[in-house]
Amino acid sequence: MPDPQYPPLPSPPPRMPAPPPPARPPMPAMPNQTLPLPAPPPRMPAAATPQARVQGPGAIPANAARRINGPTMEQLVREAYENGYSDVHLGVGESPRFRERGRMITTNHPVTDKEIFNYWLNEILTPPQIEQFWSRLEYDGAYQYEGMARVRINVFIALKGPAMVLRLIPLKILTMEQLGLPTVFQDLCHYHKGLILVTGPTGSGKSTTLAAMVDYINSEMPKHIISIEDPIEFVHQSKRSLIRQREVGIHTLEFDNALKASLREDPDIILIGEMRDRETVNTALKAAQTGHLVFGTLHTNSAVKTIERILNLYKPEEQGPMRMQVAESLVGVIAQGLVRTTDGKRAAIHEIMINTDAIKDYILRGDVEEIEAIIPQCAYDGMCTFNMCLYDLYEAGRIDEETALENSPKPNEMSQILRGRI
Repeated sequence: MPDPQYPPLPSPPPRMPAPPPPARPPMPAMPNQTLPLPAPPPRMPAAATPQARVQGPGAIPANAARRINGPTMEQLVREAYENGYSDVHLGVGESPRFRERGRMITTNHPVTDKEIFNYWLNEILTPPQIEQFWSRLEYDGAYQYEGMARVRINVFIALKGPAMVLRLIPLKILTMEQLGLPTVFQDLCHYHKGLILVTGPTGSGKSTTLAAMVDYINSEMPKHIISIEDPIEFVHQSKRSLIRQREVGIHTLEFDNALKASLREDPDIILIGEMRDRETVNTALKAAQTGHLVFGTLHTNSAVKTIERILNLYKPEEQGPMRMQVAESLVGVIAQGLVRTTDGKRAAIHEIMINTDAIKDYILRGDVEEIEAIIPQCAYDGMCTFNMCLYDLYEAGRIDEETALENSPKPNEMSQILRGRI
């Protein structure tokens, strides 16, 4: 029982929560002081930097740029670009070398070791490309140095270790006038359908000539041009024409698939980087016969050998139908080479064959060897032989007699021409 003298105390009133403290006013900025901005999110390293690249054997530390015992790849390419060299040759166990107007020259750069070579790989290749090289032991690709040059890359394994060759490709496409090409090259560009082949050994300037012809079409005609290359060398920008360039391994998985698909992409002109097998030849001939102008390249040394190379891809029982297809589709063949000139440069020499009715008849009959004899007699059609080009350069004082004889496919005939006997 509660004590009556001490009645129970009343319950205390509910406790109110304490009011929040007043917000503190921001400090005013001092006259020479700015308020700090929030920190930006961390930036991921670009794939092109050496630190961001994965390695094959012999990984490179992140600070390798401070300790590399030799020039960087960019420095080597710049040296080649500034001196007019066409190729850079690099390999483990050897000093870098350059190619100048067809001749190899040595340098005073230190001998390349594995660490330097791996560093160079990281400068120009992406991680998947490096992995592809180490898995296949070969790699073909391209890389561009803005404001300087584009380089075509081939990486491979040799006896002493990995090596690579870089071909410098100018960013600016020279015109046919700047290259000094005959006017028949422009005439060929105005055909609406057919097959035009530019042939020659490696380093003979086939890509430069083709780029000039495509650039002429791009500048003068409203066409749709599709190129399939491995890799892309000269980069074109659409002008009057719409031009789309596709690189095998990047924009398409298979060369043949891209070529077949191009027929359904509404092209006017198709540029094939290289006609490497009968499958490619079949598709190119089909495209030429269905109303497209097709440009292609082959590694042959003359116009006649080019036709023979195409026909020899087929069995004897297939020769008859193929001669008919070639005779009906072919527009012309340009065989090309480069010679050193007296002014320290190089000039192109050509053997040009236009598929006239007479030549078409020789192809249909299978007398391809006879074509060589009638080319010199058809100068009015734009045809010429290597010896005719060499003599023109000799008469202009651009090459000497020794160069003319050295580069002639028929030096005895060239000797007689120089002495006025022919």
